[in-house]
Amino acid sequence: MTTEELQDLLNGAFPGANVAYRVEEATATTLRMRLPVTPAHQRPGGTVSGPALMALADCAAWLVILAQIGPVALAVTTSLHIDFLRKPALVDVIADATLLKLGKRLAVADVALRSADHEAIVAKAQVTYSIPDHGPDHRV
Repeated sequence: MTTEELQDLLNGAFPGANVAYRVEEATATTLRMRLPVTPAHQRPGGTVSGPALMALADCAAWLVILAQIGPVALAVTTSLHIDFLRKPALVDVIADATLLKLGKRLAVADVALRSADHEAIVAKAQVTYSIPDHGPDHRV
């Protein structure tokens, strides 16, 4: 799927939700997306909250997988492990997702999160998704 198709999929997948994520780049096995940080993402201490980072990692993994298999409904997270490595600045967060394994029923992605304009990784996640039968009746 193209960057535009992935953004359209994301925008349409959650009706009524204000989807803040922006898909910036997609290749055969990678995806880059951005979370434009607002005061709603802030936690005490002037940093981006852990739940905001986890949600970004999960969404980036979901899209890097769907970029390969198409818009399959009900592809769901079965495991998400995240390590918070350093305090992110209260600026946009970039997620770089890499597809590690794409099997018939499971897919695994690695997601590195960093503050925009900074090279240091602030969090690292490994996410596993369960992939249902993706015949024509299971497309989004």
